Amino acid sequence: MSQTETIPIPSTRKLGWGLAALVVAGNMIGSGVYLAPVALASTGSSSLIGWLICGVGAMVLAAVFAGLGRFQPDADGLSDLTRRGLGSFIGFQTAIAYWGVCLTGNVAVALAGTGYLAFFFPALAQPIPAALCNLVLIGACTAAYATGAKLAARLGAATLVIGLLPLLLAIVAGAVAFSSQTFAASWNPSGEPLTQTVPASLVVIFWSFLGLESAAALSRLVRDPGRDVGRASVGGVGLALVVYVAASVAVFGVIPAGELAASTSPFADLAARVFGASVAGLVAACAVLKALGTIAGWTILGGETARSAAEQGYLPRWFGSAATPGRLPLTNPLINGAIMAGLVVMTSQPRLADQFGLLIGACTVLTICLYALCCISLFRFSRSAGWRALAVVGGVFSVGAVAAAAPGNIVPAIVLFTVASVGWLWVRRGRVDPRPAPL
Repeated sequence: MSQTETIPIPSTRKLGWGLAALVVAGNMIGSGVYLAPVALASTGSSSLIGWLICGVGAMVLAAVFAGLGRFQPDADGLSDLTRRGLGSFIGFQTAIAYWGVCLTGNVAVALAGTGYLAFFFPALAQPIPAALCNLVLIGACTAAYATGAKLAARLGAATLVIGLLPLLLAIVAGAVAFSSQTFAASWNPSGEPLTQTVPASLVVIFWSFLGLESAAALSRLVRDPGRDVGRASVGGVGLALVVYVAASVAVFGVIPAGELAASTSPFADLAARVFGASVAGLVAACAVLKALGTIAGWTILGGETARSAAEQGYLPRWFGSAATPGRLPLTNPLINGAIMAGLVVMTSQPRLADQFGLLIGACTVLTICLYALCCISLFRFSRSAGWRALAVVGGVFSVGAVAAAAPGNIVPAIVLFTVASVGWLWVRRGRVDPRPAPL
């Protein structure tokens, strides 16, 4: 076998568009929506406006990735898409940034799982027990990925069905006990103009849509990327949007915003109010299982991003090798798992909600920046006015969402891109790209 030959993945081990769509939806419907009512308590039920804005933007961006899958069906993840469209320097920036997002975001997902476990074991709301629990959840999913990507993907897809149960019960509870007075009283708790509160909520809300690019990032594992990446992306986002809007209305229509701010398991609390403690326990258990599946999905993304980056010469061969493209060395998931464990310890806060907010703010801004780069790549790949218009709309939405973010969420993205730029000088010295980017 030549050094540039890719190890083929048997078609029986690849993902069809249906399973890929469930991975997309599964990567989105997780910690974001489960803890969103807590993070949005200060915005209140007016956050519904933000959900609709972000939903429309996410559908546009999903269509952008559909276009990228159509024009570059053999691209190996996001970094390869931006490298082909914008050059090796941007490809390197994308690889490092997205890798960081996957690992950091996974810690936030683990926090959500721990928060719902605290419903059963209140001690887990304390920093040290919470950190230990996070490490166990991350370690289990890392082990699943180390045995094969399809096992982890099936875990994510299976737990999507389980994870939808708490949200469906919440929607039913909202329909049974919805109070227009409660919803109206929670409309704008801060009293500030909606022109200030709604834009500020977009970053928190859009965290729930991160993962819409999963099919594109996992294109090497998809059976027919040219067709299935687009179908999986749009289908996954559409399912998530319907669930998010219905669940948001339900929870704010039953629990006052002031009480939500102090919760670690808002949907379990909602079920307890309407159906009793036993159903609330079922909701919390399902939320924990869904968090586990989401961690599995993001573990795949982190590992595949690092593997692709290593094959392009951006990361050491511990993550993958250009000599044997497509092969995942065991050191890849082990190192990623160790990095996530370090992040659990370094970002520990007195309250789970504080640690969760710290992580999702930085991850969301960074990811939206990468979406903007992908929009520019689509503009360059296509000569069609329709696709180019879609790329422009997606880019405008991405820039607007970043501009609306709090400065504290933007600073980590600036720091990471700056560090990556310095790192590029070191990488460039010893790197010969076997797949030069098109001009």
